[in-house]
Amino acid sequence: MATVAIMTDSNSGITQEEAVKLGVYVIPMPFIIKGTSYFEGINLTQEQFYGLLAEDEEISTSMPAMGNTMDMFDEILESYDELVYIPMSSGLSGSTAAATLLAEDYGNRVYVVDNHRISVTQRQSVLDAITLRDRGMSAEEIRNYLEEVKADSSIYIMVDTMYYLKKGGRVTPAAASIATLLKIKPVLSINGEKLDLFSTARTVKSAKATMIEQMKKDFKERFNCPDGTGMNLEIAYTKDEELAKEFYEEVKAEFPNNEIVLQPLSLSVSCHIGPGSLAIACSKKIG
Repeated sequence: MATVAIMTDSNSGITQEEAVKLGVYVIPMPFIIKGTSYFEGINLTQEQFYGLLAEDEEISTSMPAMGNTMDMFDEILESYDELVYIPMSSGLSGSTAAATLLAEDYGNRVYVVDNHRISVTQRQSVLDAITLRDRGMSAEEIRNYLEEVKADSSIYIMVDTMYYLKKGGRVTPAAASIATLLKIKPVLSINGEKLDLFSTARTVKSAKATMIEQMKKDFKERFNCPDGTGMNLEIAYTKDEELAKEFYEEVKAEFPNNEIVLQPLSLSVSCHIGPGSLAIACSKKIG
């Protein structure tokens, strides 16, 4: 049986330390700050990042350099027969297309997954890939399975301020100004390839209630799992851990049958939505 390695990028939220424990490989997402390149989880910590964000530094994100991706492919394939690479959604980054192009040079040894996952749902795809590999699936079978179930997830994100979305060009300055003036808390959704405005709320409390109710609806209507037993459930946040812990308790009370994972959002997401954001995400458990 061929040996299969699992690789992802740091957008998944999997740290280098966790990667070692899981037995997977994580390529860091790059940032450009003051003309210098930084790499998430390597020489840029959560604390450093939010400090720079508070100083209103210009921070831009990029996909991993093709040379760095190829170097990691080469290194991994010295020890494994095949490789499954799970990058962030092709709808939000060019890294999937770039990696797919690179994979052509490796014959049938590298399989790039384009299942439109990001952050905590991307992390769950990595965990699912480990399970499928341990069941005896080949790299190609794992890729095919993950892409077949790509629609079986959803994410809702409450943004504390529209400033960072405006700064990144994801909303118009006029829309951001109106939202700020009215003190609106936008709730965004990620379903598949796009980041969309799902609803608006006037308070954090109302935004949290909206996300919880929509997750209940998704469990029942989209995934046919009203009791939640067939679903993975995650909460993620940017910077404000206390706010996230409060939300965790509220979500736990509404979904008592679910084990809930709580973790910070990756910096490559945080860069575009800013501090004080909350997210709730789900994905259907693999069969």
